[in-house]
Amino acid sequence: MVIEQYTITPKYNFPQPTIDTALPQRFLEQSLHSLKQVTHQTLQLNPQNFQHLSTTELNPSNIQLKPDPICLKPDHQETLIAAVDSSTIKIGETSTGIIVAVRGATAWRQNHAYNYTRLGPFVFHITEDNKNSICNTIEHAYFNTTYNSCYQAAPNLMQMPTRLASLLERWMQTMLAKTVHNGVVLFDGSLMCGTPDTPTPRLREILYYARRNNSTVIAISKATTLRANGILITEQLPVHDPPYLLETAGLRFKPPTTLLGDVYVARLSKSNFAFRLDIDRETEYSQRIDAVGKVLGNDLYSQSYPETLRLSHILCTFTANEVLAVKHFITRTHGIQTINRPDMHRLLFGPFGKGEIYA
Repeated sequence: MVIEQYTITPKYNFPQPTIDTALPQRFLEQSLHSLKQVTHQTLQLNPQNFQHLSTTELNPSNIQLKPDPICLKPDHQETLIAAVDSSTIKIGETSTGIIVAVRGATAWRQNHAYNYTRLGPFVFHITEDNKNSICNTIEHAYFNTTYNSCYQAAPNLMQMPTRLASLLERWMQTMLAKTVHNGVVLFDGSLMCGTPDTPTPRLREILYYARRNNSTVIAISKATTLRANGILITEQLPVHDPPYLLETAGLRFKPPTTLLGDVYVARLSKSNFAFRLDIDRETEYSQRIDAVGKVLGNDLYSQSYPETLRLSHILCTFTANEVLAVKHFITRTHGIQTINRPDMHRLLFGPFGKGEIYA
């Protein structure tokens, strides 16, 4: 397996680069500006991963799982398979806010080789005073909207890291949709929208660009809470040789949540793993099946999970060494000193205190 890294330059190296780089430039500008406001303060180091909490699977009704599998055949016709993911981590707290890092990654397979691009990490000092300004500036840089026009209320401080990661991820998804022609674009998660992190017009626009370039968008969820007859849809696998898809029907969500894709259960290899798979609803049925076949014929998919999507997740995730590097950077560049405040749970409850993360 060959993996090639594309160096980050002013022209970001997506599969066919000629793209608008305004949003990542604003990310960098807002990152540096926010850190300048915290110069010579102290930092309580507290690395903590923020998960993209999914509220998009709440209140589904009438879901049914069709028993007859849709058989798949690998299509080895040369096709570009591209994937995108983002992550964020809390580095620590200051007296006025939190310091977080955000990063995104794209990976694609072409000509029997894997390539990738990483954007970030972008380090932010987020406070109650600057969170609206940061979101407004980044939103306006690419999406040509303002924060207040998109959402009813500002997110609380602890939701800001996932909001920034979502903004970066949606921008990267848009760039892939605009630059990948006759390919398959893989998203992490689902094709749900109508939430603060994924406004419906934004996801509709991404899917429109992909269809215009004759590409198919497929979203793959690592975990799902969707159940048919009380049983998880990924646990109701028929006795049938993979690869195959199981089609769902009757899935409905309460407004404003909207589903822009049809939901399938995908078992792509002989392992017992299966995943929820969403495919753009406006894609023709034959093109959907062809797209999954092209993923099978052009990408690795051990444990039923495409390698491009696995790589994009790995490449954007922060390691312990990278957290230390970020801490060293903000200490040397901005004079932010690390301190160790007492853990009150441990102090008060001894071995029975699990700390604030688990409180």
